[in-house]
Amino acid sequence: MTFTVDVHHHMLPDFFWQATNEADSPVGGIAPPAWSPEGALSFLDDAGIDVAVTSISTPGVHTGDDAAARTLARRCNEYTAELVRAHPRRFAGFGCLPLPDVDGALDELAYALDDLRLDGVVVFSNARGVYLGDDRMDALFAELQHRRAVVFIHPNASPDPSAHRLGLPDSLIDFTADTTRAVAQMLYGNKFAATPDVTYILSHAGGTVPYLMGRFGIVDEMGVIPGGGQRDTAAATLRRLYYDTALSWGDPVLSMLRSAIGIDHVLFGTDFPYLRRDMAVGCRQRILDSSVLDEDEKGLVLAGNATRLIPRLADLAPTTPIASG
Repeated sequence: MTFTVDVHHHMLPDFFWQATNEADSPVGGIAPPAWSPEGALSFLDDAGIDVAVTSISTPGVHTGDDAAARTLARRCNEYTAELVRAHPRRFAGFGCLPLPDVDGALDELAYALDDLRLDGVVVFSNARGVYLGDDRMDALFAELQHRRAVVFIHPNASPDPSAHRLGLPDSLIDFTADTTRAVAQMLYGNKFAATPDVTYILSHAGGTVPYLMGRFGIVDEMGVIPGGGQRDTAAATLRRLYYDTALSWGDPVLSMLRSAIGIDHVLFGTDFPYLRRDMAVGCRQRILDSSVLDEDEKGLVLAGNATRLIPRLADLAPTTPIASG
């Protein structure tokens, strides 16, 4: 059985959900079922997934108060570490940061990586309207570069009120658009150029980034955006990022990722528990059944690429059938 790592797997303990989401109006427009460690383990078993790398979800921990956000980030990160300790062969974890409070984020980054030994951090495309490419984030990204950290970029709802007037859930269109906004600003603001040793993972196959790479190339060739001499081409930069398959497992998307990015930079993800459970359980099989991937490529997507990014995951490859715990 092919070893499988889910890099897009949300952890939603009650204290996080109650502090950040309204029951009748969840961020993104989809209310997932109640989350529990037992439910997550049951899902992993049913889906044939060996290890889940957990992360909190939208909107992050900051809802307007710096002190409350710092407290919630610490609680979430300690909970993640406890989950990994309780089930060391089934879970890894990305820590969370109380952005846009950069000072608080720097403190929490050190605690999450040095004290709790988490596997990287999750950040959101924007935190209360402050995008990742904003110059106010420079101190954080300098520290991430110093640490050669793994950074999982997840979308958030757009701060633009007009984006929410279509009567559609944000997760349908605007999440992918917001990922693209964040990546484009980081690219053309030379943030990726300044952090060559950070490993970035983009949710949902990078939003619309792979589809727009030709357009980015035209902008590069025309010299439309200043600072081109300080960065590599869009194509070269975007090919060093990683892209997960959450809600993006179909053969047309995989073909585009192979062409635009390379299968060696594609990672398996489910978006559990937001994706309906039966659909999430089938995600791994969709990769195994793909007609556009060969067997070696399927192994790379399901785990081989992830174990390069987080080497300790390779030690978790089971020698016996999956069992909870």
